Amino acid sequence: MTDASTEASEDSKTESAAGTGTAAGTATGTDTRTRARTGTRTWAEGQATPPKRVLIAADKFKGSLTAVEVAERVTAGLRRGAPRGGEGLRIAALPVADGGDGTVDAAVAAGFERREARVTGPLGAPVTAAYALHGTTAVVEMAEASGLRHLPKGVFAPLTATTYGSGELLRAALDAGARTIVFGVGGSATTDGGAGMLSALGARFLREDGTPVAPGGGPLRDLATADLSGLDPRLAETETVLASDVDNPLTGPKGAAAVYGPQKGAGEDDVAALDAALAHYVRVLEHAVGASATSATSATEYALAPGAGAAGGIGFGALVGLGAAFRPGIEVMLDVLGFPAALEGTDLVITGEGSLDEQTLHGKAPAGVAAAARARGIEVVAVCGRLSLAPAALGNAGIRRAYALTDLEPDPARCIAEAGPLLERTAERLAADFLG
Repeated sequence: MTDASTEASEDSKTESAAGTGTAAGTATGTDTRTRARTGTRTWAEGQATPPKRVLIAADKFKGSLTAVEVAERVTAGLRRGAPRGGEGLRIAALPVADGGDGTVDAAVAAGFERREARVTGPLGAPVTAAYALHGTTAVVEMAEASGLRHLPKGVFAPLTATTYGSGELLRAALDAGARTIVFGVGGSATTDGGAGMLSALGARFLREDGTPVAPGGGPLRDLATADLSGLDPRLAETETVLASDVDNPLTGPKGAAAVYGPQKGAGEDDVAALDAALAHYVRVLEHAVGASATSATSATEYALAPGAGAAGGIGFGALVGLGAAFRPGIEVMLDVLGFPAALEGTDLVITGEGSLDEQTLHGKAPAGVAAAARARGIEVVAVCGRLSLAPAALGNAGIRRAYALTDLEPDPARCIAEAGPLLERTAERLAADFLG
């Protein structure tokens, strides 16, 4: 694993940041009891020594800024807003991700090598997908191969989109020598239960007449037999971690089709068809998993496990076919990126993402960053494009204050268009509050 934080000298920008950033505004804070409970320090309230080392550990602002760009803009604003131009202040950047979009970029910013492969996209056409490699550890992001980003604008294929390319990307990582794979899932265009991924890795899914089942989740209704015995034997020697911020089961009212299908263009009838097809898929796999005798866990149990419904059910495929272990995405990524080491000597952590809302509290990057920093007694503040959490909720999550972009510019379209300059202005205010 690599410690990814890169420090800026007293008069330089953060080396790992590049691009243009976002965020902004009015601060909301926790009460005194929260601060006493967490043991964090609050320089903004008049303590004698302002922080000398700041760690920026923010996720992307989706639709406007990458995590690296957020770090660069915050760095620029902090230096302008800090006393004496930030003399004596050290700023480190550790872009983070929770397993979804941007996970590979965060790993590359941390020092992993970016690798690319031509794979099958969700609609069947070839796409170029990236993964990150450091030694024998690979970070593979399913959205690179099978994500919504590969669909033309306004075009969805809820019944037929395939994860075949995700399997090809995993195979590329194995070919490169990876024996530990962090498989980040999120941002998918698919709801095929990972059948496409497993097919690319050697599994066979056949109709009654012995022909392969067509790509996508809908055709799984025609599945008659499944054979996992041909899966790449290297998988048995590889530690695969399923990294996701989603703990939904595969099927049912909280399953992959019901909860996430509409985001991928599935109408009411499509959702019902997909859920039924996935349930049938589980029943067929029950026999295949039993016959393989490679796991004491049944396919039905895997389907109910946390993370099985992640990314259109690719979580289920990873659990049942790859022997993956589920862990919250941000928890895994903080370990991979070297966050514990980056916290050494840090006085203030700045985290954030595009929207701080209820979802943030359930496994998103800012909550994970804040929890880890709070455990070390380090103050945490956040920047975001939009804020919908009350001060008490922020405090319970370990976030001292949050600064929202919309406090400076209430028009969402302008917030997105002018994200970088607004974030720099926000960071200036944060510097005045916490670095003075």
